[in-house]
Amino acid sequence: MPHSYGYRARTRHMFAKQFRKHGQVQVSRYLRPFHAGDIVDIVADSAEQKGMPHKYYQGRTGVVYGVFPRAVGVIVYKTVGNRKIEKRVNLRVEHVRHSKCRDDFLNRVKANAAAKHAAKEKGEHVDLKRQPAQPREAHTLSVGGNKPVTLAPLPYDTYI
Repeated sequence: MPHSYGYRARTRHMFAKQFRKHGQVQVSRYLRPFHAGDIVDIVADSAEQKGMPHKYYQGRTGVVYGVFPRAVGVIVYKTVGNRKIEKRVNLRVEHVRHSKCRDDFLNRVKANAAAKHAAKEKGEHVDLKRQPAQPREAHTLSVGGNKPVTLAPLPYDTYI
């Protein structure tokens, strides 16, 4: 077969729908509000071919710079040679979803604010620095109530 250099070349699995996820685009996709400055992930939905991103942008994260009636404009940085170029990509809302990359940060900001407020009421200082995950505590297992069991495979039998 001749080699193809088309716009969607070599995207057989990239743009394929997941198992039992075929069919029309869900209505809730159209009801999500997008605002300038939102951080979004670009994930193409092959059920809608209009406004679909190029395969390079699949899975990339960018910032919304404009909201239009059926689409959003997203700023994505593309590495070309030794530099990063700001690309402005216009995509339909079916191919864009809100990113969860800032959820941990925003939750931590709220928890820190609550901790500061509680510490201020008590008149004490609180340390809000994150600590790396520590090793698990040492512990011993007792085999008093549970004796070791030896597992062995069952012999093969055809049962015909």
